[in-house]
Amino acid sequence: MADENENRQSFVVQAQYSAAMAAPITTRLCLSLGRVLDRGTATGRAVLDWPGEPVADAIVLRLVGGFHALHRAGADADLSRVFQGVVTEEAAVDAIVAATLAAHDAALLPWLDSPPQTNEAGRSAGLMTGLLHLAERFGPRMELLEIGSSAGLNLLIDRYGFDLGGVRVGPDPAELTIRPEWRGAPPPNAAVDIVAIRGVDIAPVDLTDNAAAERLTAYVWVDAQERLSRISTAIDMVRRHGVSLDSGDAADWVEARLGEPQADDTTRVLIHSVVWQYLPSEGRDRIRAAMAAAGARVTPERRLGWVMMEPNRDLHRHEVRVRGWPGDVPMALVALTHAHGAWVEALAPPYETRDYVMRGGGSDQR
Repeated sequence: MADENENRQSFVVQAQYSAAMAAPITTRLCLSLGRVLDRGTATGRAVLDWPGEPVADAIVLRLVGGFHALHRAGADADLSRVFQGVVTEEAAVDAIVAATLAAHDAALLPWLDSPPQTNEAGRSAGLMTGLLHLAERFGPRMELLEIGSSAGLNLLIDRYGFDLGGVRVGPDPAELTIRPEWRGAPPPNAAVDIVAIRGVDIAPVDLTDNAAAERLTAYVWVDAQERLSRISTAIDMVRRHGVSLDSGDAADWVEARLGEPQADDTTRVLIHSVVWQYLPSEGRDRIRAAMAAAGARVTPERRLGWVMMEPNRDLHRHEVRVRGWPGDVPMALVALTHAHGAWVEALAPPYETRDYVMRGGGSDQR
């Protein structure tokens, strides 16, 4: 159980992440909150007396989301001057943040009730990079299963266009084209034909609900204008096209989906991004076991793949790893990527091959 000092220090930890990700306004807000929070508000008391692990529980990001929502709603003109980068001097920022806490205590307190639920379409660049490696090996036809789908934005991966180091994938023109900065050699120039895609989340976000859509958007940092534009487009696409998104436990769902009949000449692929750390260890073990069992049943006509984009916090990077059956090669590390997909760095063979192991601590780089 953390104490007040550790809870307050978590704002400095998050500020270090946001500073490293070129988010000065969010950094300024995090540092200010760490300084001005006190027991004069219910929100302040809830944060300073937080009973869990403040960094793992992302209490800073919960509160930052609440502040961003106030700014987006135009609820506090002075706060908006901080979010617009007009007010930057430490004492002035602190005065505004303290006043906002007092004036909007009742609106901010509920933001602490649940962890941030984010959904970043840009992460699909890393996932598509992994899918290209599987397509080169097994052919184009794929059936995708995503765990931790949140609002389902990455379930539109078959509708997004991609430019990955000059390799074009998906519809062209596309309603949304994802074009990360590419580093290294281009990925395999293979055709990808996604014939079906389904997802699951323990608490899926219903984007037909305006409040839920606004809450999801508020978790995107104000500094990230490209991300804000992208999430607006993706939300609109989900509303118009729909996605197949179930509510349920990831391990239960994976076990059930892997037991279903599979069409000939397809590769069934489990995909996920920045999800593994949030699953209980028992759930992760069950998914590994289910994938291994399904891998033992594959045929050349009914193949299996696994593509993940998950963080290595020791090295402050996210890793794209790929596994395919038939075959006995462990997870291959084929690329590194920015937490939000701003850049992708292709790695050259021979690839590091080992199963993914979560490393390091620290806050989710939302």
